[in-house]
Amino acid sequence: MDTEAQHTERDSSSQPLTGPEEKSRSARFSGRFWPRAGVLAVVCVAVVLLVSHFVVQPFLIPSGSMEPTLRVGDRVLVDKLAYRFGSVPHRGDVVVFDGTGSFVQEKPRENPVTGLLRGAAAAVGLAEPAGTDFVKRVIGVGGDRVVCCDEGGRVEVNGRAVDEPYVYAGDAPSRVPFDIVVPEGTLWVMGDHRDNSRDSRDHLGEPGGGVVPVDRVVGRVRWTAWPPGRWSALRPTDAFEDVGGAAGAVPPPDAVRAPGSGQGRRDDAHG
Repeated sequence: MDTEAQHTERDSSSQPLTGPEEKSRSARFSGRFWPRAGVLAVVCVAVVLLVSHFVVQPFLIPSGSMEPTLRVGDRVLVDKLAYRFGSVPHRGDVVVFDGTGSFVQEKPRENPVTGLLRGAAAAVGLAEPAGTDFVKRVIGVGGDRVVCCDEGGRVEVNGRAVDEPYVYAGDAPSRVPFDIVVPEGTLWVMGDHRDNSRDSRDHLGEPGGGVVPVDRVVGRVRWTAWPPGRWSALRPTDAFEDVGGAAGAVPPPDAVRAPGSGQGRRDDAHG
């Protein structure tokens, strides 16, 4: 028996295909791969957008109004389930909210296609948020009386002075005097960089009274995810732990800002 010949024949059959047959197989593989890759890409994008819409949304910090807690260019993760199941914002929480009707009287007009693309990019933290989205710290909740300031220059909540370690170094807790009882179902919010933040203080005399409806809150800021050197969870503050409930809060005689009190602070569109 010619075993060498058989061996040679087996070897030749095991060689890689070349010529038209190999090209045909490659074409069939390519024809199957790209449609599947396209479907997988669409599914991945859909999952990311759904998670961003309902669970956790990346949010690009566009201004310095929350320094030093949050810096310009930080990407934070907003927990959109934080207030979904009966929980409500608490004093000290850092929240993202839709300021339409409180900080902004109407949404700015934009091209629908441009708006859709910008919204999709903002949903994954690649673009600045909408001009109606803001990030601030909750200082007072419904029923609280918030006053500025006591003899030591500190903000008072329900008659208790609050030491605020998160306020930007060199800033006063507020250079604007105010005295307000926060309506039920709303929040009084301020930026940590008090001298560089347009917040509830600046909108007292406008429709909405400077307070933010709780149902306009998008979620609570939980983590700083970018840049890598800033990875961290946002620690809760104990600044308000000695502040009691709002029971017995006395309405202020005149809950308006001092004239011209809005001067000197930069107009941060989304800060």
